[in-house]
Amino acid sequence: MIAQIAGTGSYVPDRRVTNRDLAAAVGLDDAGILRRTGIHERRWAGKDEAASDLATEAVRAALSAAGCAAKDLQVIILATTSPDMWFPSTACLVQKNLHARNAFALDVSASCCGFLFALSIAEQFIRSGQAKTVVAVAAEVKSRFLDLNDPATAILFGDGAGAAVLKAGAGEAGIRSIRLYSDGSKSGMIRIPAGGSRQPISEQSLAEEQHVIRMKGGSLFKAAVLRLIDVTHEILKSNQLQPADIQHFVFHQANARILSAVAKRLQIPRDRIVLTLDRYGNTSSASLPMALDHLLRSGRVRPGDLIFLGAFGGGLNWGGALVRW
Repeated sequence: MIAQIAGTGSYVPDRRVTNRDLAAAVGLDDAGILRRTGIHERRWAGKDEAASDLATEAVRAALSAAGCAAKDLQVIILATTSPDMWFPSTACLVQKNLHARNAFALDVSASCCGFLFALSIAEQFIRSGQAKTVVAVAAEVKSRFLDLNDPATAILFGDGAGAAVLKAGAGEAGIRSIRLYSDGSKSGMIRIPAGGSRQPISEQSLAEEQHVIRMKGGSLFKAAVLRLIDVTHEILKSNQLQPADIQHFVFHQANARILSAVAKRLQIPRDRIVLTLDRYGNTSSASLPMALDHLLRSGRVRPGDLIFLGAFGGGLNWGGALVRW
């Protein structure tokens, strides 16, 4: 039995935030932001929108593409690092919104690599025979956790959600390989320092602005490029493949410089790399399923095509997956 992607979906808020909107606060002009990131604009959630709202719409779109109803779902696995609240889980809120009464629901926290972790869990439920229809969804509202005076983060992040419905199937099509890795010794590279049990919210933590994303950009860039290259080589080697054998590469949309460096080192033609960063920014764990949905809805994917998924993020966490369509 193999887990097959039956349908994908994505959702972004209506509010567009252009480089020009951010320029004054971060001390960069439109061209400077574009040069550093490859981003023209990003979407930010409205004041009444939370991660569960974005995730619900993405799952609805994925269910429609898969020809399923919410009642068919047996498991909802949601990746996020910007949940509606600490508990209950955001996945349970999505289950409530969908009236998916036959599904149990859980959250996964793996930063920008979260969708791959959720996809791996979903794949294992199906491969083990415990479930026949599972949805893996990632949703982020990172705009609520930005220091708008910090150019390292304010210009990067956007909000959005993406989802994939997996079904049990047979044959060659489906998820062929997944590899996941973590290195907690590098956890300080990107984080939100306060708000948890180690440093609860206080007047001091608020005054020191410890509830926003802090990132060591240079170190993170180097780590992302090296680890994405390594996991790509590993998965391709284990499947006796070369980069030229892959029709579509879908990487986490972190920034254009990372994507360019990875493509150059792996000798991947630009037209084989999916790019949504320019329109939506870095949507953290949601960027991978959003880009996958964009690819599948473009009409470029044919039966038998190989799709590589790769992501890297805070934790540190990274991984890759190989899918035959």
